[in-house]
Amino acid sequence: MELTEAYIAERLRAAIAGADPSFDGYAEIELTEDTRLKCAAVLIPLVDDGDEWHLLYTRRTERVESHKGQVSFPGGGCDADEVEPEQTALREAREEVGIDPAGVRILGRLPTMITISSFRVTPVVGVIRWPTVFRVGGDEVERVFTIPVKWLADPSNRWEFNMRGRRGSIIAYHPYDGELLWGATARMTVDFLSVLGL
Repeated sequence: MELTEAYIAERLRAAIAGADPSFDGYAEIELTEDTRLKCAAVLIPLVDDGDEWHLLYTRRTERVESHKGQVSFPGGGCDADEVEPEQTALREAREEVGIDPAGVRILGRLPTMITISSFRVTPVVGVIRWPTVFRVGGDEVERVFTIPVKWLADPSNRWEFNMRGRRGSIIAYHPYDGELLWGATARMTVDFLSVLGL
């Protein structure tokens, strides 16, 4: 199977079409009537370096309000005037690392997931120009880096475990280039790879 943009887009369309409309994806928390979910979106940036596909990640600073020092995709909370998750994902990617929205080819979305921190997150998948110059700094992002899709798809590079008192399992990857990918971002990564059949 050749991993082309057309193939990825088709698999994403099929995943959304087959998603259960009564439930917004994987829930890391138990939902009750009192649960107040916050709207959010992330960009899952795909990079073709000429040899193979990579996913692009950021490491958050220790100064951010939540998820300090954790590996994540560019993203964040929805603004009041944003009606599509693509708007949120592209705005956040520009704000956090300087990705020009005009240089992103959106291929589709993954089903929405609900995180332990009570966010309803829609992952948006897009191909970014490569090479590109990032603007990293400020209070949110410490570092930008990529991990090859082939490495991420190898099950020997990750493990899954349960924690007492938490619903669902936690996915964590072995460190790559000194970075630890785990939690919701690792779950989105594995979900994306699963949609691609990897």
